[in-house]
Amino acid sequence: MAEQNSTVQIENDEISLKELIMKIKEWYQFLLTKWKLILLAGIIGGLIGFTYAFFQKPTYKAALTFALEEEKSGGGGLGGALGLASQFGIDLGSSGGGAFSGANLIELMKSRKLVEKTLLSPIEVNGKTKSLVEYYLEFNEMKKGWDEKPLLKNLNFPVDADRTHFTLQQDSILKNLSAGFIKTDLVISQKDKKVSILSIEMNSINEQFAKVFCETIAKETSEYYVEIKSKKSKMNVEILQHQADSIRAELNSAITGVAAASDNVFNLNSAMNVKRTPSARRQVDVQANTAILTQLVGNLELAKVTLRKETPLLQIIDRPIFPLEKEKVGKLKSLILGGFLAGFLTILYLVFSSLYKKLIA
Repeated sequence: MAEQNSTVQIENDEISLKELIMKIKEWYQFLLTKWKLILLAGIIGGLIGFTYAFFQKPTYKAALTFALEEEKSGGGGLGGALGLASQFGIDLGSSGGGAFSGANLIELMKSRKLVEKTLLSPIEVNGKTKSLVEYYLEFNEMKKGWDEKPLLKNLNFPVDADRTHFTLQQDSILKNLSAGFIKTDLVISQKDKKVSILSIEMNSINEQFAKVFCETIAKETSEYYVEIKSKKSKMNVEILQHQADSIRAELNSAITGVAAASDNVFNLNSAMNVKRTPSARRQVDVQANTAILTQLVGNLELAKVTLRKETPLLQIIDRPIFPLEKEKVGKLKSLILGGFLAGFLTILYLVFSSLYKKLIA
């Protein structure tokens, strides 16, 4: 009984395989009758692909790599000094942690704020200085027809313009351009999370724009990053400097007061000690201010050291140089790909069209 079932199964498999082969042969013969249509579609598709490659502008890629150099605080003698200062209620700052490191730094560089600041930065073209966004609008010929529209007429983007004073039209254009760059043209990556080396890539049909944009966004990021990371330490240095200057002025005033009081009691009868009281008081002020100033100067110098150690550095490793890497689809490749794609789509159309006719018949 088992042998009989096995024999039936083999026969069914053979019938299914024969049917499949017959179907393939049937479809092959059907497509052979349509070879002229398929060939024509392939030729048209190839011509479309060739035309696209012929008129397509090449894309230039500017690449820049940099290393994030950041001093770690809290170790060694400096860490002990910071702890000692904190016991006296003096905050000299500490490391900002990893808020802007690694993947967070990548997101910072791709933020709309920094991309817009980069677009409003200057670029020199043919001896004239203009903003990057103005240059982008020019070589892409996006300003054509603006004069015919009242809201866009005479619309421009000055270098380092105040973003908060932009009109609705300026704001909309700049925002859309930034979103486009972030989504498609600007690529920021970190090859290995264990290595603090990042790369910036900017793609554009204009070689100079790609290079300047890539370098400028690195510069803007460096300045913003340093400002954020060292903001607290800078505030501490400024406060301590102000206090030290105030105490120094008080000390100078007290020293002058001691001298003036001494002049007033010169050759004074030694029995008249009351007259010497102002001089003694000013002397106490001198000693007290001297002690305070000594402590403040020590804390100020320690705060300056902390600020220097907490100020990160974006060290450029490789800058984009001319000529930039050029990317363009080859004409032969586009011809073959366009012809193959058109022919394949025509075959699919013929097959499904034939199946549909059989179903409704």
